[in-house]
Amino acid sequence: MPPRPPSTTPLAPPGRQPVTAHAVRTGVWFIGARGSVATTATAGCAAIAAGLQPPTGMVTETAPFTGTGLPPLTGLVFGGHDTLDCPLPKRAEALAAAGVLPHGLPSAVEAELTAADAEIRPGGPFPGDTRTDEELIAGFAADIRDFTDRHELARTVVVNVASTEPAPAEGDSRLPASSLYAAAALRAGCPYANFTPSTGLRSPHLQDAVTSCGLPHAGRDGKTGQTLLRSVLAPMFVQRALPVRAWSGTNLLGGGDGAALADPAAAAAKNAGKERVLADTLGSAPEGEVHIDDVPAMGDWKTAWDHIAFDGFLGSRMILQTIWQGCDSALAAPLVLDLARLLARSHEAGLTGPRPELGFYFKDPDGGPAGLSEQYAELLAFAERLRAAR
Repeated sequence: MPPRPPSTTPLAPPGRQPVTAHAVRTGVWFIGARGSVATTATAGCAAIAAGLQPPTGMVTETAPFTGTGLPPLTGLVFGGHDTLDCPLPKRAEALAAAGVLPHGLPSAVEAELTAADAEIRPGGPFPGDTRTDEELIAGFAADIRDFTDRHELARTVVVNVASTEPAPAEGDSRLPASSLYAAAALRAGCPYANFTPSTGLRSPHLQDAVTSCGLPHAGRDGKTGQTLLRSVLAPMFVQRALPVRAWSGTNLLGGGDGAALADPAAAAAKNAGKERVLADTLGSAPEGEVHIDDVPAMGDWKTAWDHIAFDGFLGSRMILQTIWQGCDSALAAPLVLDLARLLARSHEAGLTGPRPELGFYFKDPDGGPAGLSEQYAELLAFAERLRAAR
């Protein structure tokens, strides 16, 4: 089936994608498709679907989501955009050597990784790229539509898992790369999730398209480690009437994220989400900052420290310190798969607009509560809504 020609109307998305009798599979289109998170998610999905690994960390594979009509893991088809050219099987081998993926897994799912790699298209803009924003959006959207059509997919969900970009400068007339991809997702009629702190759909230039798109979309900046812990601890202090005087943190990380966040502007975008959780829960931002240090030798592993100063009864001063050590890619991958399935089901059920029910997954959700317990309750209620819509 030939690809449909790109739209000539700037940023104007089509309506809901039609579903044919043969379109029983769901596409997952990653922005940053050859990065650590996307590679881990693609390899992990293949391993779980084949029964080689359990679905550890996948909330959508727990009992409350039974019968909600989520697309099965065996029916997910992967593709995406990237500016890198390292093949997915080779990238998976590097992750296995670093201990991110189990030893032997890349070879066990090599066929699935090779198939996904064949569906990765060049991203952009590249240095010196002369294409206009409209040309880039039209090209990206055509890639996504072609992928959906060739595989006769019921729908495709676009998920941004690329490296963090700096916030755009005030008055910048060009869209940042994350917003070009987000606009292309809308143009192609695809649900969209932004798992990064980058601008994505939050650009003021896209607000009309976002409002009129008729597509479900979710959040910004996935909540995987330090902020996950903050969203549990901050409500505890509020509920126990213990005033927090200061909350400081430090992150040591390597890999692509570490290199990207070595840029102060990119780090500022990342830290904004971490601080927002505290301000929303505590009522105001406490003293203290989050520092991010790039340590290339750590690879995909991360260590995060938090130092919390709070007051007890009769003004007694107390301290809580936490240490979180984990692998960002392994923490993020199951959440990314959850979001792809939940947004696909939302689209099938005719839901549109921002989905605050998915705030459980984000530092910067589309509304809803800030505490993890309340967010989880919202997610479970959403599961009931999807089940009722079958």
